[in-house]
Amino acid sequence: MTTDRLRVGVIGAGIGMFHAQAYAALPHVELAAIAGLDTERVVALAARHGVERTYREYEELLAQPDIDAVSVCVPNALHAPVTIAALAAGKHVLVEKPLARTPDEGRAMIAAAEAAGKILMIAFNHRQRSDVQWLKEYVDSGALGRIYYAKAYWMRRQGIPGLGSWFVNKAMAGGGPLIDLGVHVLDMAMFLLGEPEPLAVSAATYAEFGPRGLKGWGAKQSTGTSVRYEVEDLGTAFVRLAGGTTLLLEASWASHGSAGDDYGVVLYGTEGGAELTIKDYAQDQTIRLFTDVHGLPHNSMPRVPRGEDGHAAVIRRFVAAIRDGAPPIPGAADGLRRALVLDACYRSATLGREVVIE
Repeated sequence: MTTDRLRVGVIGAGIGMFHAQAYAALPHVELAAIAGLDTERVVALAARHGVERTYREYEELLAQPDIDAVSVCVPNALHAPVTIAALAAGKHVLVEKPLARTPDEGRAMIAAAEAAGKILMIAFNHRQRSDVQWLKEYVDSGALGRIYYAKAYWMRRQGIPGLGSWFVNKAMAGGGPLIDLGVHVLDMAMFLLGEPEPLAVSAATYAEFGPRGLKGWGAKQSTGTSVRYEVEDLGTAFVRLAGGTTLLLEASWASHGSAGDDYGVVLYGTEGGAELTIKDYAQDQTIRLFTDVHGLPHNSMPRVPRGEDGHAAVIRRFVAAIRDGAPPIPGAADGLRRALVLDACYRSATLGREVVIE
C-alpha cells in the first residue's frame, strides 16, 4: 500500500457497479479508478462515486502505480488474462465468479498469484448471505448428523441474459446457466457440506428456448453483433462426492415451471434436514429445519437476522485480507474446485456418460 488508504480500481462497470458501491462505503479505502469498454456506463459510475480517473482499456488502469488492488468484473473469457496481468502489475485481485472458464485457466491464475505474492479472491457473493452463514454454523454443530444427499438449484422461468451477447457465446462465457447461476449454488452447497472432494459427474444440458430467440431477460438483448446461441439454457448434474454423499445440481435460464427466479440448497442428514429456499431474491423466512421430537416429525423456521451480505461482505473480507492479514475467503482454490466440477459437467453432457474428475 502506498498510503494508509487502500487504493482500488474496478475493471468492468456492469457487475462492477456493486463492487464500486461496496468499496466507496468502506473507511480507509479509496475507489481510485474505473475502467471498461462501455464508456458511458464507466463515466456514469465514476460520477456517482466521485472517481476522477476513468479508462477504456484495463491496461491503462493497471499501469497506475498507486493502485493497490483491483476488482475484475469482465466477461468470463477475460477473467484469466486480466487477472494474470493485474497480478503481474503488483495488484491484489478480487475476480467475479466463475474463477475461469476452465480448470487450466484457473490453475494459471493461481500460479500467477503465488508468483506475485498477491491475494487472489473470488466473489461468491451469495455464500455471504446471513442465512447461508447461519446454516453453515448449524450444520457444523452436528445438528443434521451425517449429510448423505443434497440438492442445489437455481431455476429461472424466463431470464436468458443478453440474447445475442457474450453470455450465449461458448468461447466467451464457457457455458450457460450452469457456469453462470449453477456455480453460485454449487459453491453454497459445497461450503455447507464442508468441501468434500468431488469424484465423478453425470450431466445433461438442453437448449430449448435460446436457439429460438425466446425467454430473453434484460433490456440489452444484443451487443449489436450477431451471436449464435451456443450454450445450454438448462443443465442438470448428479455429482458423486467423497464419503458417499451425492449432490443433485440444477440450473436454468429458461423453463416452463413454477420457479420465478428461485435458488437454494436442500440437505438430507441422518439426524435432521434443512431447506434453504430463496424465491425471487427473498431475504426473510428462507430456512426450514426438519427433525423428530420425541418420535414425531417436527418442523421449524428460524428467523435469521439480516446482516451485511452479498458483495459488501465479500469486499469487506477482501480489504481485511489485504490490510489486516485476514484469511482471503473464499479464495481462488474454491473457485478452482468449482471449475473442476463444471468442466466435468460439460464433458459428461457432451459424451453422454459419467465422467471421473481428475
